[in-house]
Amino acid sequence: MKVFGQRKRAAAAIAAAGALLALAACTPAGTGSPAASPASTPDASAQSSTTAPTSPSAEPGTSATVGALVPGFPQKLLPLMPGAQVVSSSFDKTTVPATAALVGSTTAPAADVLAFYTKGLQAQGFKAVPGETVGALPSKDFLRGDNETVNISVMQTTGVSTFTIGANVAAESVK
Repeated sequence: MKVFGQRKRAAAAIAAAGALLALAACTPAGTGSPAASPASTPDASAQSSTTAPTSPSAEPGTSATVGALVPGFPQKLLPLMPGAQVVSSSFDKTTVPATAALVGSTTAPAADVLAFYTKGLQAQGFKAVPGETVGALPSKDFLRGDNETVNISVMQTTGVSTFTIGANVAAESVK
């Protein structure tokens, strides 16, 4: 029963990270309402990488963009895997804990993506939570201290691994 609870929490973390990233990356500047995003189309990788302008109504310290890392993204905490491309990213340092999300794609297998981020996060003091999947989806959760969490999930289709990373970390971790 303990494993089921961990998987249920992992599934909730994946859903929350995906929802946060989708909301942040798909909201047009200044409107507050979701809209179609280039990241949701199959040929998003063929589109050019641009940084969306900062919304005048957005909270200072909150940003999201498609095709690039947002300014201030905590690259030391969550570096982009070599050979991977950014699909979208978001960063909100106004919340406690701060939140960062990254969606990337690579031709590396899902196991290599998980291994890269596992090594990097463990080097920063995160401990892996038991479990490697949620259903059939490769997924890994990490904890540091009492309230810092990172979730990585990878979907692999036709030779492309698309990974989503959601992190909730202390402000000191994102400097």
